[in-house]
Amino acid sequence: MAFETLTSASGVVWRRSSVLRQAGIPHAFSTRCGGVSPAPFASLNLGLADAPGDPDTWDRVRTNWGLAMQAFGMQDRVLVRARQVHGVGVIQADRDAGAVRAEPPFADADALLTGDPAQAVSVRVADCAPVLLADPEARLVAAVHAGWRGVVGGVVSATMRALVGRGARPDRMVAAVGPCIGRAAFEVGLEVVEAFVAAGLSGHALVVPETPGKGRADLQGAIRQQLQTLGLRGAAIDSATVCTLSTPESEFSFRREGARSGRMAAIIGL
Repeated sequence: MAFETLTSASGVVWRRSSVLRQAGIPHAFSTRCGGVSPAPFASLNLGLADAPGDPDTWDRVRTNWGLAMQAFGMQDRVLVRARQVHGVGVIQADRDAGAVRAEPPFADADALLTGDPAQAVSVRVADCAPVLLADPEARLVAAVHAGWRGVVGGVVSATMRALVGRGARPDRMVAAVGPCIGRAAFEVGLEVVEAFVAAGLSGHALVVPETPGKGRADLQGAIRQQLQTLGLRGAAIDSATVCTLSTPESEFSFRREGARSGRMAAIIGL
């Protein structure tokens, strides 16, 4: 399967997964294009802008979210977000009224799920992998923020357990792994290599040893392996081919831009 790139009338550029689209699941993976934030956050920064000294403003980020949700056709939904902490916490947005907030601060978590068609759940990224999951028959969807710490810590499996606990079945689920830092660009230290090995994610396709103490990690490959181990069919998993670090014209990248990087978002609903 594949991802397609779309542009709204307002200039918002975003991506859509063929697997999720064919399953009838509303969703989107934003790019950095089409918002109102100035450089270096130009222009569709969907970060939280809630940290002390953050040089972008919540007013601009709020405007960007409005433009994005309008472009995605989700403007009438309640948008549920979290403060991501590189952990394995899962918010069940339709059962946790405290998680539904229009303004920061948001609750801490790295995955959100819902069975409420009036909601959309979202995670933010700038090199980490966004993962969207859906069981159309069980009427459940989830969004997952999966950096290397989350991948080896088990955020994908924690989200799957929460979905299965509410009636989802892996054999009928569909998933899309959005743009993230690619293996060729993701040089990591020995501690990350060791963490991948300890999590059972070693091998040429996942961690490529290079010079002593260095390697290259494949976030998308690791997530795909985890999803298939958890019972998803290979054909039901879509993966974007865009590397965030290597594509500055359309993607934010924390590794490239540091603390002054904006954030993209992955959004899903029913």
